Amino acid sequence: MASLIRATRKVATSSRREFSSLLTTVEEFPGLPSTSPEAASASTASVTTLPNGLTVVSETASSTSTVSLTFPNAGSSSESISESGAALANKFLSFKSGSGLSSALILRNLEDSGATPFATASRTSASVGYTASKDKAIRLVPLIATSCSYEKWDVNDVQSLAKLESAAAQECAHTTLSEGLFAAAYGGQSAMGRSFFSASATAASIESFRTRAYALNGAVLSATGIDDHESFVKAVEEGFSESHVGTGAGAAPSPVFLGGETRIHAPAGYTHLTLGFECAAGNSALDSVVKACIDLSVDGVSGFAKDGLVGVYGGAAPSDATGALDAMCAAITAAPTPEIIQRAKAIAKAEAVFKLDGGSQSLADSMASSIVESGSFSAAGVAAAYDSITVDVVQGAFSAMAKSNPAMSVVGDLSSTPYQGSIAAKFG
Repeated sequence: MASLIRATRKVATSSRREFSSLLTTVEEFPGLPSTSPEAASASTASVTTLPNGLTVVSETASSTSTVSLTFPNAGSSSESISESGAALANKFLSFKSGSGLSSALILRNLEDSGATPFATASRTSASVGYTASKDKAIRLVPLIATSCSYEKWDVNDVQSLAKLESAAAQECAHTTLSEGLFAAAYGGQSAMGRSFFSASATAASIESFRTRAYALNGAVLSATGIDDHESFVKAVEEGFSESHVGTGAGAAPSPVFLGGETRIHAPAGYTHLTLGFECAAGNSALDSVVKACIDLSVDGVSGFAKDGLVGVYGGAAPSDATGALDAMCAAITAAPTPEIIQRAKAIAKAEAVFKLDGGSQSLADSMASSIVESGSFSAAGVAAAYDSITVDVVQGAFSAMAKSNPAMSVVGDLSSTPYQGSIAAKFG
């Protein structure tokens, strides 16, 4: 608790921007005109689904290549009760021994080729891949196709790394606030509500989770800077010929949004506050526009949209917590004007389009997300998704939030912070 208090003090002066960045990577565009940008990329994307259920999407324009294998059902929300922490641990299990190759040999091959490996995991998905020069991209594919052999020393390493990341998360006030919001929204024992930052995974649960979740059937392999899609697909078929296919998890059951509250007292002279609402199902573009509307509507608060939740963050000295919550509620309950919505669409579209030009890995992430959400990808399609959003649709999303029971998370000095029940009375 002492470390959390120190962390709360440390972030108090920059809390609004940092919490928004924690939940979703965002750039602010002060003074951005209301005209919408056009997609700058001239890349051509090709998509192929292999007989084993793996979808391969590649594009041609990037000067470097990122090859990223995304498992849509390998986030912590796919863990069973007995597998708590397995998603976090499996992030560190990437590039470990498997398919007759040692961890050292896998990493040495990547290093000798000038490639930069990466592995990510979240509540909803996990990815593993590398960024390399275009001439090295194809021949390195087998290094992410290895089947893990779960060597004892590798498993011990990932358990230790998971403990370190979990401990660091517990010392960060913003991470604690975010974790608390999901627990409030879905219930602390539900799949979406349990903490991602658990360090309790056993060797058996790490293996059982990876066997089920890290399977080719339903996964997406996105690659940037690939000049010949057909040749790349053939290389993938060969490189992944012995990889675990799985049965395909299908669509994950929709989590049940409850609304509720978590409160963590850390008397540091500052209070972090957030309200969360259920996102529009399967429409990330609309969620981004709603988030941008919140940013533009009320000074002193910021919006976020991530992993099925959209909402508003604020912070204040303890004596001003009620006023901060009033401002946060106003950002949701007051329907944005058409002018605000047009500006928000321009900002959200700009962020999405700029992400396509934000680097090889950023583009690969966007490609994978688009395939998972819609089954296709094109730069023009990304822009069109924002252009198609109408004022009525955005105002309808705000109306739905204003009628719902919000989830509320609070971290810091709670001495003057109202309870969720009194805040919920402003909605519905």
